[in-house]
Amino acid sequence: ESLGGAGTQNAGLAFGGRTPSNVACTEEYNGTAWSGGGAMATARAYLAGAGTQDAGLAFGGDDGSSTNTCTEEYNGTAWSTGGAMQVAKFQLAGAGTQNAGLAFGGKNSSGTVVTCTEEYSGTSWSTGGAMQVARHYLSGAGTQNAGLAIGGRNNSVFACTEEYNGSAWSTGGALAVARYSPSGAGTQDAALAFGGVNSGFSDITCTEEYNGTA
Repeated sequence: ESLGGAGTQNAGLAFGGRTPSNVACTEEYNGTAWSGGGAMATARAYLAGAGTQDAGLAFGGDDGSSTNTCTEEYNGTAWSTGGAMQVAKFQLAGAGTQNAGLAFGGKNSSGTVVTCTEEYSGTSWSTGGAMQVARHYLSGAGTQNAGLAIGGRNNSVFACTEEYNGSAWSTGGALAVARYSPSGAGTQDAALAFGGVNSGFSDITCTEEYNGTA
């Protein structure tokens, strides 16, 4: 549970998480079956991911003793060290590619839920526009210049969606079902949100589709 992911339906990537011990293992999906990939340098859970199976990105998370700033890049075989995040975060969301990544929301090392956004250039992270709503356990989709933040929680469970244009976040169409810990996929104009936990703290199976407006 609490692992990171990236890629596409026929070339997926899953990494990290806990079992309940934190793990560093990576698995690759070919559209039919999973196979083992290269292990991460840092075993951690509550991390975020972006990119593709051959150019993946893993960032943030919790290694069991501390909140991480570390970033790792995947080349389809092995992970290597990337530029450290400016703010250590876990339970955050990610979007974009290995050379144009986006990290947003989550909790910092003090346990405070944050609005901060960071953009990755393929080498280093820089500050992006702050989210309107501070939340963790959210999901992401899209790209660095057309990103999507979906659901999440803070003191309550959110249905809100925010859209990123490369500089600032704006309000998008709300989810039909408020939820945290959903999974997200797709683009800003054709996204999916599925699974998660609703405001009654029950696991849900419903899927929602986003068309860029609703």
